Amino acid sequence: MKEQGSIPTSKVARATQFVKTGVKIGGNYIKYNVRKMVDPSTTREELHQDNATDIYESLSQLKGSALKVAQMLSMDRNVLPRAYVDRFQMSQYSAPPLSGPLVIKTFKKYLGKAPGDLYDEFDMKAANAASIGQVHQARKDGKKLAVKIQYPGVADSISSDLKMVKPMAVRLFGLNERDIDRYMGEVEARLLEETDYELELRRSVEISEACAHISGLVFPRYYLELSASRILTMDWLDGLHMKDFLKTNPSQEVRNQIGQALWDFYDFQVHQLRQVHADPHPGNFLMRSDGTMGVIDFGCIKVIPEFFYTTYFALINPDTLDDEEQTRKIFYDLEFIMPEDTDQDKLLFTNLFKEMTRLLGKPFAEDVFDFGDESYFDSVYAFADELQHVEELKNSKVARGSQHGLYINRTYFGLYSMLNELKAKVVTTKPEWLRSKKQPVA
Repeated sequence: MKEQGSIPTSKVARATQFVKTGVKIGGNYIKYNVRKMVDPSTTREELHQDNATDIYESLSQLKGSALKVAQMLSMDRNVLPRAYVDRFQMSQYSAPPLSGPLVIKTFKKYLGKAPGDLYDEFDMKAANAASIGQVHQARKDGKKLAVKIQYPGVADSISSDLKMVKPMAVRLFGLNERDIDRYMGEVEARLLEETDYELELRRSVEISEACAHISGLVFPRYYLELSASRILTMDWLDGLHMKDFLKTNPSQEVRNQIGQALWDFYDFQVHQLRQVHADPHPGNFLMRSDGTMGVIDFGCIKVIPEFFYTTYFALINPDTLDDEEQTRKIFYDLEFIMPEDTDQDKLLFTNLFKEMTRLLGKPFAEDVFDFGDESYFDSVYAFADELQHVEELKNSKVARGSQHGLYINRTYFGLYSMLNELKAKVVTTKPEWLRSKKQPVA
């Protein structure tokens, strides 16, 4: 892959890149309309392909929060056309890497020495590159290490980048502007944390030690003396990302083992630690033929407030929806329904969010759930598509749902998606208070 020799870091340079991308998108619409006039059977798929390519290439040059938003959207398959999903998924671990001179410059700035002076061996060619940083392989004292280096200017450009990416998201993806405002605020807070590698190191050690007992999981050791605010050194973990792992045609038993480890990992974090690895995309997991899995990148952690935890997960118990009064109170507390809503709107949104709760809570309602059941995911995507056509939701004067739910919903959507790709059947462990009294214990 071609290396990148520089990254636009000033607001003017980054804004110019966004403007250039907007011009390209405008040209793509003109080309599409001309083709449509010549050939009425022309579909929008070609337009989506052109736009996805241009946007990804532009954001890849900018790195940082704009590319991270693309990565996050790629996980939400019910929001984007397939062309965008396929292209944006590349940002998880295959963005264009920084050139050697920029890598050396970063080391000298933050650790005072070139990588060759700190490690016995250091591969100047990046092993993979994503939205916030890239990873290099190194060796020291006989140990194989992974060294993560943050791209220059990422932390300083978060706020301005998100403001510039907002109109693009509204125009191209038809997203509700009020929802994006709420969404971007939470995203900005998490991204500011994600660019602080000293915070990531502390959280990585804390969560790795707390989850070390979970069967099937492998965590790296982290090295404080070889880390800084923009550089993080840890053990190198062997394994394959999801896409390459599935190409090896693993047995159903191995798929189930890895799927169970994934479920148990998130179950323990959410319900015991009250903080969660909120970036569950395939680039952060390394899968192995023996059914074990390495977990990397604890940059994006969502701390779950106690009030939100008890309120949100009360809905997971299927019995809750049978209690109209309790359900109504929770929907108000979670801002699904607003006091100023008309009676008609209250009824509409109550029914919509009840259905959403039933769908997303279905795996919890069973002791063993088969995530390879495509009919379940078809129903989820069909419901998401239905929501996009609800005029009252699109035209709502307020954003619906607590901002704390953004990363929790994203976490479970990412988890479900990974388990679906694995076609894994897992025991859906959960706290006893989330179990229906009507549900027999396995």
